[in-house]
Amino acid sequence: MKIPAGEIIPPLKIVPSGGHSGFAPTSKSIYPHHVAASNRSEFAPQPIEVSQRTTNVNRSWIAPTPEPTSTRSIEHKQTTKLHVKPGPQLKPRRLIIIVTPTSTKLPFQAVFLRRLANTIKLVPQPLLWIVVEGQTDSTELSEILRNTGIMYRHLVSKENFTNIEAELNHQRNLALKHIEHHRLSGIVHFAGLSNVYDLEFFQQLRHIGVFGAWPVAFLAANRKKVIIEGPVCDDSSQVIGWHLRNVNIENDAITPPIHVSSFAFNSSILWDPERWGRTSSVQDTFQNSIKLVKQVVLEDEAKLKGIPSKDCSRILLWRFNFHGRTTSNLKPLTTTSDSI
Repeated sequence: MKIPAGEIIPPLKIVPSGGHSGFAPTSKSIYPHHVAASNRSEFAPQPIEVSQRTTNVNRSWIAPTPEPTSTRSIEHKQTTKLHVKPGPQLKPRRLIIIVTPTSTKLPFQAVFLRRLANTIKLVPQPLLWIVVEGQTDSTELSEILRNTGIMYRHLVSKENFTNIEAELNHQRNLALKHIEHHRLSGIVHFAGLSNVYDLEFFQQLRHIGVFGAWPVAFLAANRKKVIIEGPVCDDSSQVIGWHLRNVNIENDAITPPIHVSSFAFNSSILWDPERWGRTSSVQDTFQNSIKLVKQVVLEDEAKLKGIPSKDCSRILLWRFNFHGRTTSNLKPLTTTSDSI
């Protein structure tokens, strides 16, 4: 319906269909009285005709619709962005297996064990500490190991010995049997309770391929001298000789003294000797695994690596030989080279 301009819209009346609506009917206009007649055209609606025909629009005003991009091109762009140049691969650290025998006959055993544990705690992982002790009713050693925070295995020997050196040597062999049985692959080192280490020593251990040896400084409690034992190396860490003491120079067949704490070896030789040029297993040939390992180390000097690297002239391990009294019979105890 078209409404001409200037036409006054009559007021809307609401008439209820029967009954009272609650509103009082009125005949007054809904527009205010102060609106002038000349201004009524500004408020009156204008006639609008809506046509359903499409009007002509300037296409230049409309932004062009982007063409759909195929999913393959998107995937190709994403894959090209993900091509990152790979960095150098980090080699995992080799496992270090530290074997420590103990004995109730040793004086101040708990003190030295805690001191050694404090050193081992500073070595980066992975590391396994195998501690062997004789059969006893005391739980002191077990409590010390539980409080160290080190990954360890506690072995108990049921054999009784009167000689302390024979007891410790038996415990080392027991630890080697445990390593062979469980195929614990790593570098084995025998750490005595009286050993003192430079932390670089353990880093050098991980560089050993088959066998390794190093010089050891022996210090006595009441002596003002230091005795050096171990290999002599060239610039390429190849062993070319040994530091000797208490040997007969006239004897041509000199067996170089090698302390149990002055060498390390790859544990796989215990169950895979053919890999390292051995024809039979360790346990089938020798009851004493320590003796065999020493023999193999001395025979295969070509596979023996001297540490630290280069000329292996620096001392990274010290041993304190001391005089004490046993806790059993209170007789003087002089430690031997392989005792603790």
